[in-house]
Amino acid sequence: MDQDEQHLRLLSIFHYILGGLKALFSCIFFIHLFIGIAMLAGAFDDAPAFIGLIFVVMAVFLILFEWAAAACIIIAGNNLAKRKHYMFCLVIAAISCMFTPLGTVLGIFTIIVLMRPSVKELFDANKTN
Repeated sequence: MDQDEQHLRLLSIFHYILGGLKALFSCIFFIHLFIGIAMLAGAFDDAPAFIGLIFVVMAVFLILFEWAAAACIIIAGNNLAKRKHYMFCLVIAAISCMFTPLGTVLGIFTIIVLMRPSVKELFDANKTN
């Protein structure tokens, strides 16, 4: 059990790190947002306004999506530390496999650890408390 607790603690820390990095790197879409706003404001004479609108809408969508994904990863890290919401942690681990390369590695290791019967017992024991 001590090894399982150590693995869950490490996975929790790595989820916090990945969530923070994901939130930070998703800020790159602000460049698209500013370019789109500049297009709508007329800074580019030869660019149609609807292209600027597409830039703005897509940038806002991607920023919000990436921040929501980062928040879910951080929440999963918190749940791993508290040994709560087993299914949520498992689903977020599977989803984080899409975020290559770090998310894939973290997601696979999280799934491997969460599939252990002894880890499932840790979550179940915490559910009744």
